[in-house]
Amino acid sequence: MENVDEKFMREALKEAGMASEEGEVPVGAVIVCNGRVIARGHNMTERLHDPTAHAEMIAITAATQALGGKYLDKCSLYVTVEPCPMCAAALNWAQISHVVYGCDDPKRGCTLFSPSLLHPRTEVRKGVLADICGKMVSDFFRDRRKQ
Repeated sequence: MENVDEKFMREALKEAGMASEEGEVPVGAVIVCNGRVIARGHNMTERLHDPTAHAEMIAITAATQALGGKYLDKCSLYVTVEPCPMCAAALNWAQISHVVYGCDDPKRGCTLFSPSLLHPRTEVRKGVLADICGKMVSDFFRDRRKQ
């Protein structure tokens, strides 16, 4: 039986698939509160011509609008790739309680920084469906190099 982290990571993977179909780097995110998805996002940097339009940023904006406040301290973010420093800082300001990610980003991931860019109370779980998440990104860039 699938655990809760895998269930919500599969939702984030659906978002990543949408990003890929749109020619975006396939990163997807969902924000969960009280056991249900309250926000979704996927990379939209190309479509919006906005380098800040990462999946996490889109999801944060949607979640704060859904909740009517700027704090996500009772929420969990599920994202297919480790957040970058920009997204980690935004998650810090939102005081997200949990960040669950799929694959590491060894070049630009937020865990490369010490002290952490995430809020001190944010709990991090990594490696959820990491193989699937990583394959989606590596396949995207492999196909792009062939073009």
